[in-house]
Amino acid sequence: MNMTDSEIQSAIHDMGRRARAASRELVKLSTEQKNAILLAMADEIQAREVTLLEENAKDLVRAEENGLSKAMLDRLTLDPKRLVAIAQAVREVAMLPDPVGEVLTEWDRPNGLHITKKRVPIGVIGIIFESRPNVTTDAASLCFKTGNATLLRGGSEAIHSNVALAAALQAGGAKAGLPADSVQLIPFTDRASVEHMAQMDQYLDLIIPRGGKGLIEKVVASARMPVIKHYDGVCHVYVHADADQNMAADIIVNAKSQKPGVCNALETILVNRDIAPTFYPLVGQRLLAAKVSIHADGEAQALLGVPSEPATEQDWGTEWLDLILSAKTVAGLDEAITHINQYGSHHTDSIITQNRAVAERFQHEVDSAVVMHNASTRFNDGGEFGFGAEIGISTDKLHARGPMGLAELCSYKYLVDGSGQVR
Repeated sequence: MNMTDSEIQSAIHDMGRRARAASRELVKLSTEQKNAILLAMADEIQAREVTLLEENAKDLVRAEENGLSKAMLDRLTLDPKRLVAIAQAVREVAMLPDPVGEVLTEWDRPNGLHITKKRVPIGVIGIIFESRPNVTTDAASLCFKTGNATLLRGGSEAIHSNVALAAALQAGGAKAGLPADSVQLIPFTDRASVEHMAQMDQYLDLIIPRGGKGLIEKVVASARMPVIKHYDGVCHVYVHADADQNMAADIIVNAKSQKPGVCNALETILVNRDIAPTFYPLVGQRLLAAKVSIHADGEAQALLGVPSEPATEQDWGTEWLDLILSAKTVAGLDEAITHINQYGSHHTDSIITQNRAVAERFQHEVDSAVVMHNASTRFNDGGEFGFGAEIGISTDKLHARGPMGLAELCSYKYLVDGSGQVR
């Protein structure tokens, strides 16, 4: 069905209005009610297996016609096993502690006022995402657990899958008392719908883009409400002079090769010049065995003992998302910190050293969401942090930073109890 831009805008605004009304009802639900609704959603996903796979097949046919890569096709594909995993992920959200209503702190004033700071839902959250259909259920379930209404907008490549999954969430949840319009998916995939959504600040309290840099920049440029985002994951490991060199090599190989196409994968190593003659040959052989290509500065190229390419200035700020690694030799801690703060993306950086004082200074001065000591950058993850699930990894500084679990999908308010005090 062809619609004009004004018709699309009107439809999206109507969805936003209804999401705002739903958010007023969601705050009335108890934790037990929310958990029962989540379990009903999960059951409905599995009950609709045939329909979901049929709709996903439509997306796959179109994706193949459009020449999507094998990796993209794999991200798009649903099968019975993946649907079970999607449903189980929703059930796991039901099992997580509910942060809504948690008392963050409370105190009494000399005039007798009692002040309580308590977690509350944000309200209405817009999620704009690409490719993976499971984001529909992950985002909706996490937002719902925290009492937020959700307005979802997925990419065109997964539109049939996303619409079917959102319908399953709505229908399953309704059986257990889900307020109408708590989870909505925008059925329009034109680019203008993103802009309309981003400018709907009268209905959306927060917008979270999950996807490539182009999508994030478009949302940031258009949004009238706060945006939580993560840009590139240009992650570093600095190997200090006092490092356990075998440990450092293990961490580097893991951080680079265990899953290279993700935002917390390692992209650049910085090696202290004092240990370069012994460490580079060690790590070079390990990286060669892991089929990692190296872009190295002159000192590193001379010492690695394996084939490498000369590094360019552009390489230091590149998020490879592949089995490619940049290698730079530094004089010491100061140069390493300066390099990371200049070229990094404030995502995840790690130092390998046996010197605790050096590690503490590195962790204090590196301006990133997560700063590791003697650990792989791959641990920057909601599940690994014990959050149970995450909506994404934020490189912002305000409201949420690093892995965003349930607590980061909440705001807070102050409750003040008095006994007739006047000022």
